[in-house]
Amino acid sequence: MASMGAAVIVDAVRTAAGARNGALSGWHPVDLAAETLRALTVRNDLDPGLVDDVIMGCVTQVGAQSGNIGRLAVLGAGWPDSVPGTTIDRKCGSSLQAAHFAAQGVMAGAYDVVVAAGVEVMSLVPMGASTVVPAVGKPYGPAVTERFEGAGGLVPEGMAAEAVAQRYGLSREELDRFSATSHANAARAAADGRFVAELLAVTAKRRDRETGRPVVRRQRMTADEGVRPATSVTSLGRLLPAFAPDGVITAGNSAQITDGASALLIMSERRAAALGYTPRARFHSFAVAGADPLTMLTAPVPATRKALHRAKLALDDLDLVEIHESFAATVLAWAQDLRPDMDKVNVNGGAIALGHSMGASGARLLTTLCHELERRGGRYGLVTMSAVGGMANATVIERLG
Repeated sequence: MASMGAAVIVDAVRTAAGARNGALSGWHPVDLAAETLRALTVRNDLDPGLVDDVIMGCVTQVGAQSGNIGRLAVLGAGWPDSVPGTTIDRKCGSSLQAAHFAAQGVMAGAYDVVVAAGVEVMSLVPMGASTVVPAVGKPYGPAVTERFEGAGGLVPEGMAAEAVAQRYGLSREELDRFSATSHANAARAAADGRFVAELLAVTAKRRDRETGRPVVRRQRMTADEGVRPATSVTSLGRLLPAFAPDGVITAGNSAQITDGASALLIMSERRAAALGYTPRARFHSFAVAGADPLTMLTAPVPATRKALHRAKLALDDLDLVEIHESFAATVLAWAQDLRPDMDKVNVNGGAIALGHSMGASGARLLTTLCHELERRGGRYGLVTMSAVGGMANATVIERLG
């Protein structure tokens, strides 16, 4: 990659994560995504007409999130008609993949200025909504069904998490202890003001559950709604298993369903310099990996190894890691295989505390990583995410300046 043009992150921003039926539930996804696009131009005094493309991650592309939300968000932001947009789906890793495609386009010379973004308003468009219209067919055709019927068939994520916990010998107490730490880290980060620079304050709009209409509040949404500082192993231990009667996976050691949006401004190093910007970070390596879809949450292990190999780095060379907390089991299985310094992992909490707005989460993790590397003066950071179907993506960035 050294012979290619470098791709750099000029800015990264996100909304706070709104709880299900919470302060962001009244936003239309197009408008919420448009807020982050508009913020990039305002924060950087950027002419939006310079943007070559907008690549947006969104998982449940139905209803209010259908019709190519990437292009619609461009129009909603008031950007020129000349700016195109597209929408991609790599499940939970969608907006991290958007960042990969954006940066790779810059490195290949196809883009000079590009935005990678993501959005999901799960209060309005619930997970799985795109699969509930039987008249147009189901996602798994006969060939996929036949491939896995001998193993009992494909299972939902929660049951995959149960299988991972069993395979790695993870106890309920271990999972709950990690989850309590996620809340404690997120609460500490919020109290210390670590999220201030990355957060875009938007108007609180709560959807009335009876009428479906948004109720606009006067206050601005400036904090993640799911963080619970008082969370403990004891309080989490009172929760019942969510997927299996005798299981260890609960709502408390799983990612919270939330609403949110995030966006990154990515440029060629040459164009950033010409426009007078000081880049925050450089993309160093990329990887995607597949694993057994029956235990779909283990793919961050090979994805991490591939990204580090391509970066010519060891795990110990990293200053920070952001790994998606789809479940506590996902992170602890990854840690068991790779043996990282856990004091460098998810130092500001993760999706168990901060929430998981599916299409927005990858760009959210990358945004938080950029800002925390700057705060600590670190050099290298990794983001990795599991995704439905036994996939994961990972990227290594290097802080600049």
